[in-house]
Amino acid sequence: MTRNPATFDVRPGVQVLYRGRLAIVTRLLDLRSVLVRDTEGGSITRADLSELLPADGVSTPVPEPDLNAIAAPDWEVAQQRLDIIRPLVGRKGRTRREVETQAKAYGMTTGTLYAWLSTYEGSGRLTSLLPQKRSDKGALKLTEQIEIIIQATIEDIYLTDQRKPISKVCEVVRQRCLTAGLEPPHSNTVRNRIDRLSESFRVKRRFGGKAAEQQFSPIDGQFPGADWPLSVVQIDHTKVDIILVDDVHRRPIGRPWITLAIDVFSRMVAGFYVSFDPPGALATGLCIAHAALPKEQWIAKYDLDGEWPLWGFPKMLHLDNAKEFRGTMLQRACGEYGIDISWRPVARPHFGGHIERLLGTLLKEIHTLPGTTFSNPRERADYDSEGKAALTLQEFEAWLTTYITKVYHQKIHASLGISPLAKYKEGVFGSSSKPGAGLPARVMDEERVRLDFMPYVERTIQDYGVVIDDIHYYHDVLRRWIGAQDGTTKQKRKFLFRRDPRDISRIWFHDPELHGYFEVPYRDTSHPAISIWELREAERSARSTGESVNERAIFAAYERMREIEEEAQARTKAARRAQQRRRDGIGASKPTTTVTPRLSESVEPVLPSTIQPFDELDDLVDER
Repeated sequence: MTRNPATFDVRPGVQVLYRGRLAIVTRLLDLRSVLVRDTEGGSITRADLSELLPADGVSTPVPEPDLNAIAAPDWEVAQQRLDIIRPLVGRKGRTRREVETQAKAYGMTTGTLYAWLSTYEGSGRLTSLLPQKRSDKGALKLTEQIEIIIQATIEDIYLTDQRKPISKVCEVVRQRCLTAGLEPPHSNTVRNRIDRLSESFRVKRRFGGKAAEQQFSPIDGQFPGADWPLSVVQIDHTKVDIILVDDVHRRPIGRPWITLAIDVFSRMVAGFYVSFDPPGALATGLCIAHAALPKEQWIAKYDLDGEWPLWGFPKMLHLDNAKEFRGTMLQRACGEYGIDISWRPVARPHFGGHIERLLGTLLKEIHTLPGTTFSNPRERADYDSEGKAALTLQEFEAWLTTYITKVYHQKIHASLGISPLAKYKEGVFGSSSKPGAGLPARVMDEERVRLDFMPYVERTIQDYGVVIDDIHYYHDVLRRWIGAQDGTTKQKRKFLFRRDPRDISRIWFHDPELHGYFEVPYRDTSHPAISIWELREAERSARSTGESVNERAIFAAYERMREIEEEAQARTKAARRAQQRRRDGIGASKPTTTVTPRLSESVEPVLPSTIQPFDELDDLVDER
């Protein structure tokens, strides 16, 4: 089982928690269920994947530094280390001579290279290769020499076809440390290092490629670079050929945008995001998150009975050259989870043919819905699109989910000869001629994944709190950092804050010592929750009256705007669209937190549970 804290591999032989009891997965039945054997009673039960948890639990996520809090030089070191070991990572039949040759080429010891390989292959995350800091305040840590001995011994003794027991590894580590004049580590320390290795890697090295191939090897296919599920995922945006109505008056408010992701191997829809806002970083991040996360909650949200068994991080994202795909945060978050980004060559639209065809298929089906605008005026003829409009945004999402799961995934695909769902199952479980890749690792630590795709700002902390876009925020968790200085420059220290532009009434502070997130609300909690787009509109309104732009003026302008909008809501499309945007944003799922701690209480970090991901903020676009 992978030790990546954000994901959970479900494969035969893996220990899991099923309804609070320890069990072992004995067989994968389909894309939704497995057989598990209770470790105490021995009974075998059919279990839904959604009911399984890692055997070591997920109630206390491992504190980790925020990706954007990592210094650029350290990030570059991790990237360089990955570049050095990349030719050897996961390679079948890797020999010691190959490792020695690569180590010699870069002027380092073979043991160091083995240590990097073991660490990265055991976690799958780029941050595992970050240089280690020795600022542990006296805590007892292993020296680099001992770590190298441990990793080299695991390679020489444990990861071989002789399949020697872990006790032998512990014994050899002890002997080698004593020979080198070092204090041997406890045997549990050695066992923990072995436990961090992924199950697929252990099976491959100890039992050979054939034993692991059926479960762990990617399958070969006819699409270059897309040889197994999630090897390549394409993402693109388009404006949808339908007019939707608002939730209250059910009057027309305009055409939405859709951001769509497709698994190129199977042609399955990996995820989507629909909004009245133009495509941008928010839509891109939400679409990536929707693709990576399990879909059970999404299906239940609309009370549907469809099957959408696609989840997991793609190996590569294939994107066009739009600016929302080139944000630093997106690239760093993808790098952390082992997602390579490939940009479509300029003026070469056929490189995105799979996603383009899928968008075309969806738009064709949408032309059958009430309120469609068709693709051109000739097709529309005398059809009254606004007069026929009937679906709200949520109703359209429900229709789209139903179409994807009940129709598109089930129909024979012309290029595949079978349905996308059948192709996906073939890729996971294999066929008579090709082995399967196995189920993708399920994302368990959804909070961490979403946070890594969320935008951020850096601010100093003053006695009045934090100011972002003229809005003040405060919480007692900030108190100990008021006036903090940077240890090297003696300048005011900047801290990392994240926020959801759909509702900026709260932000999330990353504590650099606890490596956790804390919710920080408006300092003046009487202010209404607003979006970043409403904030910018209110700022423009305040400037137009000659007022100086500050927090008081912004919210006064916002209230004036709402009064005008209320009067016009039943008369104008733009006003209704603005109200619908606000309902969609303020009504979106929010992070849940514990009761705010008093200053005398110990403060524990609380990670947001439902915050949505995106990269950089987009300007409000006037669609009137």
